[in-house]
Amino acid sequence: MKTKRSGNDHLRKRYLLRHVLPATVWLTAVGAVVWLFYQRAERFQVVGIAQGQIRQIAMNCTGRIRNISVDLFEPVQAGQTVAIVDTLLDNEQTLEADLRAQLAVAAAEAERLASLLIPTQDQLETDMAGLKIDRADNERRFAADVENTRVRILELQATTAFDRGTLEDLGVEVKILEDLLSKEAIAPYEVEKARIQFKALESKVRENEQLLEQAREDLRKAEERRDLFSQQGLPEPSVDHALEAIRKEITVQEELMKGLLAQLTALGTRRNVELTSPIDGVVIAVHGQANDALLQRPGEQTVRRAGEVIPAGDPILAVAELEPTEIVAYVNEAQLRLLKDQMTVKLVKAREPAQIAESQVLRIGPVIELMPQRLWVNPNVPQWGRPVLIGVPAGLSVVSGEVVGISGL
Repeated sequence: MKTKRSGNDHLRKRYLLRHVLPATVWLTAVGAVVWLFYQRAERFQVVGIAQGQIRQIAMNCTGRIRNISVDLFEPVQAGQTVAIVDTLLDNEQTLEADLRAQLAVAAAEAERLASLLIPTQDQLETDMAGLKIDRADNERRFAADVENTRVRILELQATTAFDRGTLEDLGVEVKILEDLLSKEAIAPYEVEKARIQFKALESKVRENEQLLEQAREDLRKAEERRDLFSQQGLPEPSVDHALEAIRKEITVQEELMKGLLAQLTALGTRRNVELTSPIDGVVIAVHGQANDALLQRPGEQTVRRAGEVIPAGDPILAVAELEPTEIVAYVNEAQLRLLKDQMTVKLVKAREPAQIAESQVLRIGPVIELMPQRLWVNPNVPQWGRPVLIGVPAGLSVVSGEVVGISGL
């Protein structure tokens, strides 16, 4: 009898172990999952994505990159030069050469006019040696001084214009060589050689500019002497016709050189356009259009390189803020009645080290929008919500793109 009862107890225990216990464990697991989801729902009523400013640096006209001075993920500061772009088109390169040729012709014409003044001056000196200095002689002498000075100014302007263009090219070459030297791509003597050439030409340009200023001052004084003499109440004989003709030709050359120099200056400002970072941040990859993603090879559309031709409006590189400044969250329709502008909310950072901070709703979107897929509860079921912009308080350490829990909405 005892043996039979013992056998029944054993069967009952086996039944419980095989059927009741698994069911109990399964129900416990389901309860735990439900409890965890409930706790999460209680903890985070809404989740948002931290984001910061991203500025794309581009040109408003087509150009060729001459130098990129930063690399991917390199920190930059606001105002730092990140690229140098040449915006002169191929046909404009020909135009610049033509302008320089015309400037050379104008300089040669100035020399020719100077040679015409020599016999005139010699004749004046001969007349002055044999005759008393009278008003006509003085007027011609003063006029000759003025015209000599104007010719000298033309010569200095032509020389300075040519040297300044060469100096700009040497300056860009020095920057490029210094960048290559910092990357140990060239020998130091090449940079030193370029610097010596740059300093020598810079000294020459500075000296010519000083001479040009002195010549302009001399011209002012010569004109002042001439005008002062002409105001004297003495009979004024007619000015020598040959000198008057030369004066008119010099005036023509002055106006011609002014126009040529203005055009060359305008082209020069477009040859080496410096692009600077608008914000403090880090250089990030430049992404193309979404439809073009499959056509890109590995490594493309990251950071542009020297020699590339960039169409107008295409980004050369992008700079992202080091730290996000705002969080974009989406509130579902059931919670819209609780949503208020400038209301206080709690931000909870889930990753280690965990942080909790208070912030405020800065702005509320006007329409209900499709949420980013990362915020969908079920990746296969789209969700909609009204966007809310929340500021990132000081001390909350989050990364752009990080999901942050929000409670209080």
